[in-house]
Amino acid sequence: MATVRKSVPGSNSIKAINLALQGGGSHGAFTWGVLDALLEDGRLQTEAISATSAGSLNAVALADGLRKGGKNPVDGARQALTDLWRAVADAGRLHPLQPPWLDAFMHGVQQSAQTTWSPPHAWAAAMLQMFSPYQLNPLNLNPLRQIVQSQIDFEALRRDSPVKLFLSATNVETGKIRVFSGPEIGVDAVLASACLPTLFQAVEIGGEHFWDGGYMGNPAIFPLIYESVAADVLIVHVNPILRRGVPRSSAEIANRVNEISFNSSLMREMRAIAFVTGLIDRGKLQPEDARRMRIHSIRCDELMAAQAVESKIATAWPYLTELRDAGRQQACAWLDEHFAKVGVESSVDIRQEFL
Repeated sequence: MATVRKSVPGSNSIKAINLALQGGGSHGAFTWGVLDALLEDGRLQTEAISATSAGSLNAVALADGLRKGGKNPVDGARQALTDLWRAVADAGRLHPLQPPWLDAFMHGVQQSAQTTWSPPHAWAAAMLQMFSPYQLNPLNLNPLRQIVQSQIDFEALRRDSPVKLFLSATNVETGKIRVFSGPEIGVDAVLASACLPTLFQAVEIGGEHFWDGGYMGNPAIFPLIYESVAADVLIVHVNPILRRGVPRSSAEIANRVNEISFNSSLMREMRAIAFVTGLIDRGKLQPEDARRMRIHSIRCDELMAAQAVESKIATAWPYLTELRDAGRQQACAWLDEHFAKVGVESSVDIRQEFL
């Protein structure tokens, strides 16, 4: 664990904020580290969280941990996040409930951390290109379901969540975003938000079928604009926006296409926020007609761009804790540099960073 951080003297006022958590498989352990540092610091109080995929896992774990933490909600949330990712690491080991193709794929991913080429990984990757999850996994086994069910008390969370939750998924038939919230929050909503169509069958909820929310909202910002009082949104990025150099191999090209696709919806929302902010600044919109949102961002494109695409499902505990520590470091640096701006102004130049 990274060194315990102490708050800056004279800057201990509590400020309300909303969190927007991207998805990215095991790279969500970076977000775990960010959240752990923010919780430890203690000067930000989360009103609402909009999240997608791995971000949704972090969101429900944080909320449930705060709920069951009792007199020490922060400690409860930090422990809940640790327990979640420990369960992910444990589930990544071979076990009889996983379909054989997923066992082989996961085994190959773990090997690829030490070698440049892994026969099990290469075989499984080829299988995923030739066959769908409906063929490879007809029983629709998903180890993530057991993890989520064992870690989160959804009945209690729906009844008494300390933060508002908005989990995004993509409707397979309409292509529209679906944001689950309030009484809709449950294991199926989390699985829908994290359903990669090349790995798992679409998740059915209420007669509709859903894939990963990253295609249409990674994460969705609009629920935080309309459904929360706090005007500050802190985006925790997992997918790199900037990647230097032109990809050459088919794997590199596919990975960059995926990154661009999973960032596109966020870019569009940032463009809309910048447009409205400009109208307010020029006096074209009155404060009562539109909200001025303050945007903040924690990201480390250099670190994330250095991760192999296969690492998004790598679940070795040392790898996850390495990402966690990197997230903690980035969050502590952001707090030192930008905490004073929360509640006052954006700490990121939207036009420069997103447009």
